[in-house]
Amino acid sequence: MDMKRIFRHLFAPDWMVYRVLSRAALKRIESAIRRSEALHRGELRFAVEAGLELLPLLKGLTPRQRAIEAFSRLNVWDTEENTGVLIYLQLADRDIEIVADRGISAKVEQATWDVICRRMEEAFRVRRFEQGMLDGVREITALLVRHFPARGVNPDELPDKPAIL
Repeated sequence: MDMKRIFRHLFAPDWMVYRVLSRAALKRIESAIRRSEALHRGELRFAVEAGLELLPLLKGLTPRQRAIEAFSRLNVWDTEENTGVLIYLQLADRDIEIVADRGISAKVEQATWDVICRRMEEAFRVRRFEQGMLDGVREITALLVRHFPARGVNPDELPDKPAIL
């Protein structure tokens, strides 16, 4: 049990999200997601969380496991072509995870998502949170355009607004 991690999470207040990403920045991320989705048949969701509660921490829940929970909870899996992608940011662990639905995972390896996450984390280390997110959305957009270009009717199946967990 990592006591440092537990304390980091327990003392990560919800308002910390807005200190890292202002409401205006969250609006710009929402707009970037909306513009992105006009170019492909994928669905992007962005979720950010300051810290976890005590019980998941005691159980040793990893950021990846939490991202998978959020993927399910936010219904990112619930798209017609199984083309949902979740970008999950956990502030207390300073971790970014990308979870892609099976339609996309069949065409894009996890290693590719991991590279995008690491680049975003590099931007975050120098406190360029919004720019890191926008760059990540651009990189994901390029992958989705390549594998799932827009065609005909392109419904918006998931909310574009960032989710604060």
